[in-house]
Amino acid sequence: MDTQLTAEVVATAASLAGRAPSLHNTQPWHWQFDGRALHLYSVPDRMLTVTDPGGRQLLLSCGIALHHMRSALADLGWHTTVRRFPSPTRFSHLADLGFEPAPVVTEAEHARAQAISRRFTDRLPFGAPGGWDEFEPLLRTCFPPDDAVLDVLPGSAEPDLARISRLAAGLRRYDSDYHAELHWWTGHVVNEAGVPRTALISAEERDRVPVGRRMPAAEDTARRPDTHDESRILAVSTDSDRHEEILRAGEALSAVLLECTVAGYATCTLTHMTEFEPSRAELRKLLGDRVQPQALVRVGVRPADTEPVPPTPRLPLQEIFEVVPPPTRW
Repeated sequence: MDTQLTAEVVATAASLAGRAPSLHNTQPWHWQFDGRALHLYSVPDRMLTVTDPGGRQLLLSCGIALHHMRSALADLGWHTTVRRFPSPTRFSHLADLGFEPAPVVTEAEHARAQAISRRFTDRLPFGAPGGWDEFEPLLRTCFPPDDAVLDVLPGSAEPDLARISRLAAGLRRYDSDYHAELHWWTGHVVNEAGVPRTALISAEERDRVPVGRRMPAAEDTARRPDTHDESRILAVSTDSDRHEEILRAGEALSAVLLECTVAGYATCTLTHMTEFEPSRAELRKLLGDRVQPQALVRVGVRPADTEPVPPTPRLPLQEIFEVVPPPTRW
């Protein structure tokens, strides 16, 4: 085992970590490796100023990328330590990673890293996730309990969730700036970012997923016509909206998505209900007024005859990763 992490190994991990999901596939992260540490920065130019004016979802997205990076490096034989927000005066400097060789790479670490390439956001309806009662206790152990709070909402909450989803859509109904931003980032790809039309669903399919974000509809298709959504709905929450808590919530969300993928489940992250305070307040009430909801996740199964979905494009490696000189010692 090498005792010095090379730029080539980090580049390999960064390429895989670049598959992390983000709001409308904006990919708002940038990595710098100086030979001693790996630094994560947010990219404010990729923040959606109407949908996410406070940058909360930017932080959540970068937290997912951070956990993806750690998972990729673990698979390559490296244990990582994280120092979050190491520069108090530089908000965009989110984390520094240190490294040491791992004594062993477990089967679970291999499986989690391999799931990164298989995971994708599936907006179509899901069947009920079989074996959930056995899987749920394992899911709760896939991230440190101090990072986030995970709730599995009961089936009885589905009408309330559908109502909150409609409220979120209604709040945006006449917001032309929001719709302009949404249409810019969905339905086509610009410079390898954005949501391609192949990832959108038709109006008829959208009606069968009552908790989904109302995005521009694709052509009128009827994929999975016999499937009405029977997803389990998970909520990833924090105690407050402090920046570090949101970043950690993104890391926990990544762990949840990858563990579900390893188990053979399909997933779809939902954030539209947490974007506006009225709908977020209703969601908070549904969770017992004890946490700040950051994101929801639909989890279920795809029908066996589901056609493969083309991978969503990602920014090239040179856009998200660079090697820089080591810091000067005085």
